[in-house]
Amino acid sequence: MRRLIPSAAIALGLLAAACTPAPNAPTLAHLPALNGDYFPLTSTATGRTYHVYVRLPEAYAETPDVHYPTVYLLDGDSTFPLLAPQHLFLGYDDAIPEAIVVGIAYGGFGEVNKRGIDFMPPGSAAEAGAPAFQAMLKDELLPRIEARYRADPARRILVGQSRGGAFVLYSAFTDPDLFWGRIASNPALPPTTDFFRGPPAPAQRQDLTLAVVNGTRDSARLRPHTQAWFAHWRGRPAPWRLHAIDLDGGTHAADLPNAYRLGLHAIFDAEDEARD
Repeated sequence: MRRLIPSAAIALGLLAAACTPAPNAPTLAHLPALNGDYFPLTSTATGRTYHVYVRLPEAYAETPDVHYPTVYLLDGDSTFPLLAPQHLFLGYDDAIPEAIVVGIAYGGFGEVNKRGIDFMPPGSAAEAGAPAFQAMLKDELLPRIEARYRADPARRILVGQSRGGAFVLYSAFTDPDLFWGRIASNPALPPTTDFFRGPPAPAQRQDLTLAVVNGTRDSARLRPHTQAWFAHWRGRPAPWRLHAIDLDGGTHAADLPNAYRLGLHAIFDAEDEARD
């Protein structure tokens, strides 16, 4: 997934131009749906620098005692300017709880973008950087977010599209407790399909949710692998509650906002059911 929609790239350009790395400084105050913060993170685990964009809830300043669910968006170069405003609308229309939204970006779609390494699990022909990228999330980014903002460590959500969706599955299989909820949109399973048929690591928590959304118009190369994965895991024991969702008419990338909506409903509806 190099580019989701042209308007997302334009929004990112505006975002990058307007944001400054000053600690705790609100950014894009003139665009409140994206208002929050920015900081660079140079990772010792992967050896590269990421651009971290943070969208804070509308009432963040007025709710000093509230700790919020936190959504971590892979491919933040495209997904942050697309999904951070979407989360605001989901609160208005669907009663999805407010959240801190974090975009993990590379700063471009060209050579600087290392998603083809960071999201690749062991067993692929390419460089398998997923273990190091997950170490960056676990040991560097998540602690920094949770120290800097009122982020609830018990309600972390990881979201990825295409190859990013495959990384979401990698995380679910290797460290299920790291995120409370996960959304994988049209995961690109080849060339690592076999990895995702093996047994997942055990989990301590009993309230984990994995939503995998597959558009009926997903790539003809990818959809059969996702459907086979659905068939393989339906009814099998797993450390997470699996929601295998077919998105009618959904295409590979353009329907990411719909996948996000369906995935968040699966996660928060499960939370509501647990309370009842």
